[in-house]
Amino acid sequence: MDKEKLITPKSKVLKIIEDFPELEEIIVNYVPAFRALKNPVLRKTVARTASLQQAAAIGGVKVEELVNHLRKEAGQDAYSQGEDYGFNTKKPEWFDPGLVSGELNAKELLDRGEHPVNQVIADLKAMKNKSIYRLEAPFLPAPLIDKASSLDVSHWVVKESDEKYIIYFYKP
Repeated sequence: MDKEKLITPKSKVLKIIEDFPELEEIIVNYVPAFRALKNPVLRKTVARTASLQQAAAIGGVKVEELVNHLRKEAGQDAYSQGEDYGFNTKKPEWFDPGLVSGELNAKELLDRGEHPVNQVIADLKAMKNKSIYRLEAPFLPAPLIDKASSLDVSHWVVKESDEKYIIYFYKP
């Protein structure tokens, strides 16, 4: 098996779809939030940057199950290794609604065919210390959360429904 085509938790969704087009429908059925892959804007951005580990977090499924399901369909051997998604879903000590100084509803941008990642990153970079930014999204924006973490911005994810996530970002 070509190591570059080996499906792992770190594999990017778009790369898997390019290498194994027959797996696209399986990914969408396994992680319904990925129906958005039909949107060309999201396909170019989210699918290119989202890993299977992030897709599993978005779908609320175990990464090992998703990876092994895809590997089985692709004729690859099973994968086993416990991995943590790394997303904070417990209310942090720093949360105070009075500290929210900026917010964005990503669904509104996505509905217009725009992707909010550049706006959110710019907003996070411009945040003052000890302030909170509120993002509402129709799915868990795992790659965006990972990027914010690399900027030393903390987060708290609140799943209100399968199609509504509130992510609070805090700059210490």
